[in-house]
Amino acid sequence: MTPEQTIGIRLRRCTVGAGLWGMACLGFAGVMANLHPCQAAPPTSMTYRQARDFLAAHTKVVEMANDDGGRVAICPEYQGRVMTSSCSGFEGESLGWINREFIEEKKPDRHFNNYGGEDRFWLAPEGGQYSLWFAAGADQDLAHWFTPPALNEGPFQFNLDKPEPRYLLKRKMLLRNASKTEFSFDVEREIRILGARQFGKSFGAEAGNLLKSKRLKLVGFETSNTIINRGAPMESDKGLVGIWIAGMFPASPTTEVIVPFKKGDEAKLGPPVTDDYFGTVPSDRLRIGDQAAYFRADGKLRSKIGTSAARAVPVAGALDRARGLLTLIQFDMPRDAQNFSYADSHWQLPQADPYRGDAFNSYNDGPSEANEKSGGFYELESVSPAIRLASGKSLKHAHRTYHVEGDEATLVKLAEAALQIKLSAPEVADQRAAE
Repeated sequence: MTPEQTIGIRLRRCTVGAGLWGMACLGFAGVMANLHPCQAAPPTSMTYRQARDFLAAHTKVVEMANDDGGRVAICPEYQGRVMTSSCSGFEGESLGWINREFIEEKKPDRHFNNYGGEDRFWLAPEGGQYSLWFAAGADQDLAHWFTPPALNEGPFQFNLDKPEPRYLLKRKMLLRNASKTEFSFDVEREIRILGARQFGKSFGAEAGNLLKSKRLKLVGFETSNTIINRGAPMESDKGLVGIWIAGMFPASPTTEVIVPFKKGDEAKLGPPVTDDYFGTVPSDRLRIGDQAAYFRADGKLRSKIGTSAARAVPVAGALDRARGLLTLIQFDMPRDAQNFSYADSHWQLPQADPYRGDAFNSYNDGPSEANEKSGGFYELESVSPAIRLASGKSLKHAHRTYHVEGDEATLVKLAEAALQIKLSAPEVADQRAAE
């Protein structure tokens, strides 16, 4: 088959909803650019086409698309990350955070190959006696923090032959925790694009009906993540793991993360929000309301919050009123999650209870002692329970990401319906906009 025939096949695939792009790298990028003339990007961001072309100059890119203008870009060689998406086709805004400087430098980092991306596969816990990020006996600080090579290096094998608009990525992983327990997993990631019908299933009929407004544009995708234990049976006193999915998005002075939580007696359920991962989050950056927490996502202070299995609900979001963008996540979570073990990722030795960790986290990046240039993104993260897997048994966790573009008033209504809360006044957002 000639290169021209191959390109033709890929273009036809894109028109029916799922396409492979980037295997011919810059040559194919040039063809696509000629077919779809590039428009100027917004001053502080890239169009989806510009982001895709940039990625394709450095790695393989796989695309998914739907008939409503939604597009999703996946990079198998960047550890199977979903890198970015668009609500409005090629000329829509690129909605995932991409670390252009790191990618251009082409210098691997043992601490973390931070390519960016809206959905990456990791495993918890990050800290504690069963940490996967710290060696046995190491101080649990940034200098000794290293992403496990299995999560930091190498590609996922990518299935090119599936006809429907979803893709399957696989790889084997070997890891060792701070208690010197070794793990062997087969890992699978199935990725599919989502639309309005799936949005209604994720957030309910009221939220789904609001999408019928012609003022709103939507893109969504799901990663269904599975680990299969190929090693010895897993035991609590040697360390269990949970599937940890993290999405990175561009931070801005007017972005506010919204985290609903279950109401109840703090003596029984614990605090509504965990706020002490990297020092207590300052009060001007975290506000606790009656139904939800509001967390500043400006990329200017390294900080992190979470909600425990007893408090968490399987939805969260981020609203940028000035930008007209609502980002929502919805993820798998047992109905009786408080009865399950969740790996604690605090950087602490020893942890008093290593299985009372959070089911949801949000991270705001910022300068650190290791990298003064850090910042520019925030994260929305979900974690599965950590269970004792017998040899050959599996654990599965699905994480769904949606972006909706529209006017502020409609996005506020949509956020309230999807998160099932009444949004409080945007005090944090107003303050940031004035800074």
